[in-house]
Amino acid sequence: MAVMAACAAQVWAADNRPPNFSVVDEIVAKVNGDIVTKSELEKNSREVIGALQQQGLKGDNLRQMLSEREKDILRDRIDQLLLVQRAKDLNINVDTEVSKYLADLQRQEKVADPDKFHELVRQQSGMPFEDFRQDVKNNMMTRNVIGQEVARKINVSHDEIAAYYNAHKTEFVREEKVFLREILVSTDGKDAAGTTAADKKATDLYNRASKGERFADLARDNSDAATAAQGGDLGGYTKGYMPANLENVVWTMKPGEVTKPIKTEHGFLILKVEEHTKAGQASLADVEDEIREKLYSPRMQPKIREYLTQLRKSAFLEIKPGFVDSGAAPGMDTRWKDPAQLKPETVTKAEVIEKTRHKRLLWLVPIPGTEETVTGKSSSR
Repeated sequence: MAVMAACAAQVWAADNRPPNFSVVDEIVAKVNGDIVTKSELEKNSREVIGALQQQGLKGDNLRQMLSEREKDILRDRIDQLLLVQRAKDLNINVDTEVSKYLADLQRQEKVADPDKFHELVRQQSGMPFEDFRQDVKNNMMTRNVIGQEVARKINVSHDEIAAYYNAHKTEFVREEKVFLREILVSTDGKDAAGTTAADKKATDLYNRASKGERFADLARDNSDAATAAQGGDLGGYTKGYMPANLENVVWTMKPGEVTKPIKTEHGFLILKVEEHTKAGQASLADVEDEIREKLYSPRMQPKIREYLTQLRKSAFLEIKPGFVDSGAAPGMDTRWKDPAQLKPETVTKAEVIEKTRHKRLLWLVPIPGTEETVTGKSSSR
């Protein structure tokens, strides 16, 4: 891999190292008061490989995509450091949001003991809990900066939305569809008493949802379905794509209505109708947000890149030879100034004496236009 090869090329030769000296890590870039290390780039490279493999890529396809993604690994790390530094300059505080995110994650994993939760995070993320927490914090700070400094300055006017709608009306011809959320109280592996308790719990959740408690929160905190983390979101269904017993119940319900618990093979199911779209041409008002997102997204990335270039121009940035910042600001000098390569000035003993004598003689400089000389704090003719 390109990053690995570049990193290896920068390691000191063994014969240049002092006895009993070993390299623990290597700095490859300096970004204001922060650094990027070789091990960070290698870690990020491994994460890229893992993500691509999860997408099902292998062989030549994997190698080709990896080669493309690796070009930006150093760029992406510099980007994040600059954005986190900018967040600190703007006094952006996300501690409350981080704590809430981690509490929600712990609740989703159904692990009450903090130590066990920390160990679960370590196993799943491959890093200590505090490092994971810092990563979450950095990502939130980064998003906040982008939101404040970039996103809110991008405007998509109503006229633009209307023009897109009129030019692409066929994109907005809809099938009738019902959008649902679910809560499942599982009975898998439970005896009669456990099933009775599950029924009671489902009835209680139905009552709470019917009284207006937020369904997505109830699903997140109580559902045994895989959709719990998404607030029970099931997406949309056209007629004929749901089990008939469920379709018959929800198809005539109004948006916002909740079903009573329905007994299924795996437990008690509660459904909420989020939206029910009718067949035919969707109105501009119905799809305005959808079109806004279509027009907004292509403008966002160029603006983010432009903003990050400006951050680079005002940053202290040095990059070691062999490493490339693919987001470099044009014309900016980011060459590495290695103190170890700076040659100290060398002088002879006679030159030192002469310099010292010269400094002393500076105390005997004639005052222009007079015959006086200054000697320390007194003067004489």
